Amino acid sequence: MTGVYIGPEGRPPRTLVEPVRRWVEEYLLQPDGPETGQPFRFTQQQLDILAWWYAFDERGRWVYRRGTIRMCKGWGKDPFGAVLAAVELCGPCRVKVLPDGRFGATIHPSPWIQIAAVSRDQTRTTMRLFPGLFSPKARDRYGLDINKEIIYARGGRAVIEAVTSSPDSLEGGRATLTLRNETQYWRKSNAGHDMAEVIDGNLAKSRDGAARALSLCNAHVPGEDTIGEREWDAYQAIVQGRTRASDVLYVAVEAPPDTRLDDEESLREGLRAARGDATWLDVDRLVGEIWDPQTTPSEARRKYLNQIVAAEDAWVAPQQWDRLADRSLVLADGDMITLGFDGSKSDDHSALIATRVEDGAWFTLGVWDPERYGGEVPRDLIDAAVRQAFERCDVVAFFSDLHPWESYVDAWADAFGRDLCVKAAPQHPIAWDMRARGKEFTLNGAERVLDEIVEGVFRHDGDPRVREHVHNARRRPNSWGLSFGKEHRESKRKIDALAAGTLSRMARRAYLALPKSRQRRKRSGRAAFWG
Repeated sequence: MTGVYIGPEGRPPRTLVEPVRRWVEEYLLQPDGPETGQPFRFTQQQLDILAWWYAFDERGRWVYRRGTIRMCKGWGKDPFGAVLAAVELCGPCRVKVLPDGRFGATIHPSPWIQIAAVSRDQTRTTMRLFPGLFSPKARDRYGLDINKEIIYARGGRAVIEAVTSSPDSLEGGRATLTLRNETQYWRKSNAGHDMAEVIDGNLAKSRDGAARALSLCNAHVPGEDTIGEREWDAYQAIVQGRTRASDVLYVAVEAPPDTRLDDEESLREGLRAARGDATWLDVDRLVGEIWDPQTTPSEARRKYLNQIVAAEDAWVAPQQWDRLADRSLVLADGDMITLGFDGSKSDDHSALIATRVEDGAWFTLGVWDPERYGGEVPRDLIDAAVRQAFERCDVVAFFSDLHPWESYVDAWADAFGRDLCVKAAPQHPIAWDMRARGKEFTLNGAERVLDEIVEGVFRHDGDPRVREHVHNARRRPNSWGLSFGKEHRESKRKIDALAAGTLSRMARRAYLALPKSRQRRKRSGRAAFWG
């Protein structure tokens, strides 16, 4: 079983990974564990991450200005961070243009590395590694002066220091690399937000634009608004194309979403997948830790399987949704489908979801964020997506929320209503007013879809925008049962794609309930156009 890898694939075309690796193997030692005192050797997984962290473009500038490495507990984040700090202190950590126009590696003339955390204990886990990390050869060559909370090298021109929750003291600093440790604990209440803001501001002032910050963390708890969570949200925005930024590295390896804590074979496979090539992690010991009565299931998944678990009031566990993803799904011309649409103008997102009648597969035809279109969703693009769905597929039912899309819903009804086998309402073939039909949406929509997700009876195309919306949904009990909603009314965490998908599945269910005489004969598919 392989883990769920999050991050860039392959190797970058230009990187300093080889000169860094050679320098590390010559000057650094394993600082702890059974191989203490032996030359430091990166694992293959660490080398792959290192290659991307030290990737540069055709101008010799870093591909990534900020990064996050989220791995399971015990993976070796602190030693890895200490090695990076040592490389920045004395090693070949900057791109150099050679006389023939090629690129090489060189040292930074006056590096200033900060090991930052919100508590002194968290910085000490890294700082305590340096006495055993630097070899005698490194100490002699670079004139190292190693203290508990500060390290000097190269005649005092190079510094590593530990810093904690004092944003005012950090203001104005010119660090060349800041390691942000345990960012899943950086909250507003412990000045973690202020620390991150000051660090980012300081890095932006670097003269060569090469100063960077790297965060090392375990999986965060959704809803706590930690820096770890904010970094994950920022990465999701990049993946989904909701921002123009692309220079943020995020790397994580999670256990497969269907890993079970109560099944020893499944758990062991999940642990091996999450640890990757960190083979020093003893699976027997980890199983014991997870099965310890003092370890909660959510803590076990976060720490040892590196999974972002559901908030306490989550509508569905993220793993339950993720295990249904199948990126090989293809929606083809002529497929018989039902549609669901939930629209907004400026506040929320708008989404159009199709459910294939034959197998219940869920396809994303569009999710539109108004912020990407000047503050209002692109009505012409959405209208075109609806019309394309009717043109390319055999649409037998279409349930669309009404407000504030009344004019479009009426226009769609005029154009396509006669061809639909199921009417959304007695008075309208498409309009399905969610505000007026809460009981039906809860009983025949939200609860039924939740059951289907938990039972694993359908597949979806794995669209990251829909994934985020499903993960954002919170349980909302009402007079009729269990529905879903946003965290709160003004929350920026959207759920509209889940509402649209629920409508599409309700439409499919209504179609399948028709007598055979009222159902349409299936047309054969032709060429794939979505999926």
